[in-house]
Amino acid sequence: MTAFLGSFLQYFIVMILLAAIGVAGVFAGKKLRERKDAKTTAEAIDDKQ
Repeated sequence: MTAFLGSFLQYFIVMILLAAIGVAGVFAGKKLRERKDAKTTAEAIDDKQ
């Protein structure tokens, strides 16, 4: 029973770490996309003038 709980805890910690990396990736991607969209919009405004 102790081996099962130890193994379960190990996999649970790995799952939490992978989920945190995934969430960080989503936020980083969103921030990079917003920055790119702002740059594209600024360039489009400059081209019209």
